[in-house]
Amino acid sequence: MATFVFYLLSVSVSALCTLAALPLLARGVGKHLLDKPGGLKKHATPVPVLGGCGIFIGLVAALLAVRFTTQFPSGTLHSLRGIIWGGSIIFIMGLWDDFKKPKGLPVWAKLLLQAAATVCLVKYGIMIHVFPCVWISYLLTFLWVVGLTNAFNLLDILDGLCTTQAMVCTLGLTFIALPSEFIYVNFAALALLGACAAFLPFNFSVRHKIFLGDSGSNLLGFLIAALCLGTGYSMVSDWGFLAALLIVYVPIADIAFVTLARLIKGRNPLKGSPDHAALRLRAMGWTSRQIVCVFAVLSLAANALGFAVTVCSPGWVVVILLTAFLSAGVAGYWLLKKESDYAR
Repeated sequence: MATFVFYLLSVSVSALCTLAALPLLARGVGKHLLDKPGGLKKHATPVPVLGGCGIFIGLVAALLAVRFTTQFPSGTLHSLRGIIWGGSIIFIMGLWDDFKKPKGLPVWAKLLLQAAATVCLVKYGIMIHVFPCVWISYLLTFLWVVGLTNAFNLLDILDGLCTTQAMVCTLGLTFIALPSEFIYVNFAALALLGACAAFLPFNFSVRHKIFLGDSGSNLLGFLIAALCLGTGYSMVSDWGFLAALLIVYVPIADIAFVTLARLIKGRNPLKGSPDHAALRLRAMGWTSRQIVCVFAVLSLAANALGFAVTVCSPGWVVVILLTAFLSAGVAGYWLLKKESDYAR
């Protein structure tokens, strides 16, 4: 059977399982796992925090379906085990954090569990391989995974924002990974895409609204980080691996902006505050849907540049990266100058 048929299987199984699971979860454990209004949370009534549960169920179901219906050469899908085991640790961490709200888990516990999830990836060969010193590779892999996991968690500040970013990133990863031999990246990315697409209507719904929760936002960040490490970028250019920075351009720019904004005000960068680019734009009169759409367009453009980096000469790679991150710096400076009452 052609590989693309299994790609369709991966998308459809994850989407259907997520669609089926979310209403059942809402009627079952939904009343025990609620996000209540208060602080930065402006919703009027408590909302079930089950998005991560539905996405996790859809993702695992799809990957198991692929695993037991394919007959690829031995070891082809070996790395999926690292993604499933590491993703399970991050999902449980986020779910535990959701249950302990509003206090949540301490930072040290989250870092410990994120480190354990990173070890699962490294054990199955999913890590940075650019540097000759393995310990530098281990350290940078840990920083990459932890940074992106928390970057996506920070993006979960408006309905659909974190999920649409994950969908764009999975599309970018799929197109870049298609020519390579790392087909497990395509299966996992498409499974994640299907689950996110199935969850999104619930997130935007008024009557049947469901939030992503920390279990979902952390899981999305971890999976995107892991898949970025697994993709073969350098089919043409030796500098192609830098495309990963553009695939996750918006989450990286956002966490950098939030951290800088908090430090400027003397706030702890690890504690919640309204210093988010999305919240500043909303305070300036933008609607939530406009913000989500603009962020998605920016991410699509960055992913297109990421694809270009994999086939460009080193000189053009430098030009693209400098242009992209200087643009982010200019936009960040503009937002910092547009101080609002909401962000003070």
